[in-house]
Amino acid sequence: MGGLIGRRAVAAGLVSGAASLALPNRPLRAAQAGRAAASSSSPAPWAVYYADAAPLSAFQPYRLLVLDSRTHPPLQPLADRGKSLFGYLSVGEVETHRPWFGRVKGWGILDQENPNWPGSFYVDVRDRRWISLVVEELVPAILREGFHGVFLDTLDNPPHLERTDRERWRGMTDAAAALVRAIRRNWPDIGLMQNRAYEILPQTAPLLTHALGESVYAGWDFAAKRPHRQSAEDYRFQVEVLTAAGVSNPRLGLLTLDYWDPADKAGLRAIYDLQRANGFSPYVSTVELDRLIPEPAR
Repeated sequence: MGGLIGRRAVAAGLVSGAASLALPNRPLRAAQAGRAAASSSSPAPWAVYYADAAPLSAFQPYRLLVLDSRTHPPLQPLADRGKSLFGYLSVGEVETHRPWFGRVKGWGILDQENPNWPGSFYVDVRDRRWISLVVEELVPAILREGFHGVFLDTLDNPPHLERTDRERWRGMTDAAAALVRAIRRNWPDIGLMQNRAYEILPQTAPLLTHALGESVYAGWDFAAKRPHRQSAEDYRFQVEVLTAAGVSNPRLGLLTLDYWDPADKAGLRAIYDLQRANGFSPYVSTVELDRLIPEPAR
């Protein structure tokens, strides 16, 4: 299985162990009531899936799929059925199981290991060798595999590192935005989806086809090993940032990924309703992202 999307909620400092799993007693409300009208446009259903065992029929409800770029179902049958396919690429970390790990480690541009994802190391996105590797080798390899676009993960890390040690990591935030620009400049026609990295989203939104807000309403508590609700402040902040990105680029697809207990059908339905009221296209799953969790029937 490829790298999991869920790590970003932790790097951004948004996980709060105090939030409980239970839904609030009052009905969920959109952060901005004015966004509710946007739900009538019926955003395209989508899913994330980092495995290869699901049958073709399981993908029928979805129009867009984010898949691991190495471990994935056959792509051509999905493309033949009109699915838009995005391949996973971690650009702010390098995982030990990726073929290019040894090369990047040899360059001396890897830093500490992500404490929540053993075997994944922060990378200095300012380094020209990393930029060249991403743009000239990793992105085209994903496209050759048969994907229509690239899903950019771990871009939260550069701003996080710069906040942690401003002197050592000065320029990392700007370098992250520059990396997205370099990808778009060299690949002007592909789908490009950015996960979170809200610090650079005002700069990158015009370059993207999709922006993903992960753990907008419900994230993953690594200590307790269960889903949890984000704080009201975090929730409102993320909705506002995504909404602003959509205003700056009206063609931008706005997606959300939340984590919840699949057995709680009422909870799943409530999160889907909430995010659609915000004007987003939602998907709710488990943090492993190794199975498809259908939206519960009404």
